[in-house]
Amino acid sequence: MMNTVTPNAAPSDPALTREVAALLVEALNLEMDPAAIDPSAPLYGDGLGLDSVDILELALVVSKQYGFQLRSDSEDNATIFSSLANLVRHIAAQRTR
Repeated sequence: MMNTVTPNAAPSDPALTREVAALLVEALNLEMDPAAIDPSAPLYGDGLGLDSVDILELALVVSKQYGFQLRSDSEDNATIFSSLANLVRHIAAQRTR
């Protein structure tokens, strides 16, 4: 399946962006305001500072919340999890609930 995520573009759904930011903060017990997450900042490493375990936890929570499977072996993961904006775009395209 071809991924149509455009890296570093602004997310198109502000409400979903806020929802996913809140989900991310809650799921990973981050001590920050979800509104403080820059949608274009990297999630992994520099930026938000998540590690591979955090990304796996986030993938599980997103899969449960939005009704689709994020596969650990997907070649699109580097793009999908590169920023909150890209994650939101992927969720908007794939969600079943």
